[in-house]
Amino acid sequence: MSERTLRVAVLGCGAVGSQVVRLLTEQHDDLAARVGAPVELVGVAVRRLDAPREVEVPEGLLTTDATALVARDDVDLVVEVIGGIEPARSLILSALDNGASVVTANKALLAEDGPTLFEAAAKAERDLYYEAAVAGAIPILRPLRESLAGDKVTRVLGIVNGTTNFILDKMDTSGAGFSEALEEAQQLGYAEADPTADVEGFDAAAKAAILASLAFHSRVTASDVYREGISEVTAADVASARDMGSVVKLLAICELRPGPNGDQVAARVHPAMIPRSHPLASVREAYNAVFVESEAAGQLMFYGPGAGGAPTASAVLGDLVTVARNRLAETRGAGESAYADRAVQPMGETRTRYHVAIDVDDRAGVLAAVANAFADHDVSIQTVRQEGRGADAQLVVVSHAAPDAALSATVEQLRSMDIVREVTSVMRVEGGDE
Repeated sequence: MSERTLRVAVLGCGAVGSQVVRLLTEQHDDLAARVGAPVELVGVAVRRLDAPREVEVPEGLLTTDATALVARDDVDLVVEVIGGIEPARSLILSALDNGASVVTANKALLAEDGPTLFEAAAKAERDLYYEAAVAGAIPILRPLRESLAGDKVTRVLGIVNGTTNFILDKMDTSGAGFSEALEEAQQLGYAEADPTADVEGFDAAAKAAILASLAFHSRVTASDVYREGISEVTAADVASARDMGSVVKLLAICELRPGPNGDQVAARVHPAMIPRSHPLASVREAYNAVFVESEAAGQLMFYGPGAGGAPTASAVLGDLVTVARNRLAETRGAGESAYADRAVQPMGETRTRYHVAIDVDDRAGVLAAVANAFADHDVSIQTVRQEGRGADAQLVVVSHAAPDAALSATVEQLRSMDIVREVTSVMRVEGGDE
């Protein structure tokens, strides 16, 4: 074992940070054996010294001066788990500039301004690792960055937000509406008091940007990701999916699609119906799963707890061990890989399928008129069925794959037709035949 001691500073002591501190303290000897040198916690930056905490921080380590902590010349490794854009970005850049390697769980910052951080790490010749930024304890980023580095990844499809998966699972299993399921999620601690980031898809979009960037060796930001949340999903949508042998999930979908000058990156987050036979359909409650397709390896699935203090801290500590080993060996791990520099395909050009439920007049010629609306936009119909009669007549149409803009235009035309009382549901369909 090396005589050198590696000194660690932790920024943040909330749900994740407190578990990082606990693991660093409780597993001190094991971590030293795995790293090859002692790992010493030298400071924990917090907003308030007197705030209640899940774990007891060793005396003398708490500080409210995060700026001074990351600027210390004796700090080798900085763990950032405070989240948000600022001051996290400035603190990470300062840590790198002062010679520390960095482990972060900050998905929002990486999705908004990852290139700035990667460039700073390269300039400082230090590591920037971020496994915990996507899917909690599930090891997905390192397989994309390292294990599949010799393969061509073509698609990444995932459930990457536990809150929305819990809500949709409850709607499917109990028949509850969105508001009821959200309230239960909040009572159980799966959803925040303000659930906007989760239920409107912002959290999943940030993770999709990170996944797409790694998988396709191109810079993708959260603003490049098409986003829809689940707040408009109704119990009727979930029941209709059940009738089709499907289930509704909020999916992060990143894939290579043909473009005018080669492959383009398509990245989107939205609720979709997937067949119950699909591996992702069985992901229950607040669990996450990521399904990867590549040319040589084929189909791979990664599954586990996608959030929570201890699971996320597990991913942080995994990165910490790797970064610490690199410091001892005076080397660096793989940095940003953006050589492909692929363009991002607009959502309107991305091919998908629609499930459309339409309240219609129950009279002759209605089905033909609806079919003509789809034909007007070169959208082929896969299945159509009628439910109810008279005032309760409804057509449920599932299309074949078509550009999203054509499908959207079809829906708008349907809404303008005299025979259509209301388009009651529009949802994309994934999996199965196109």
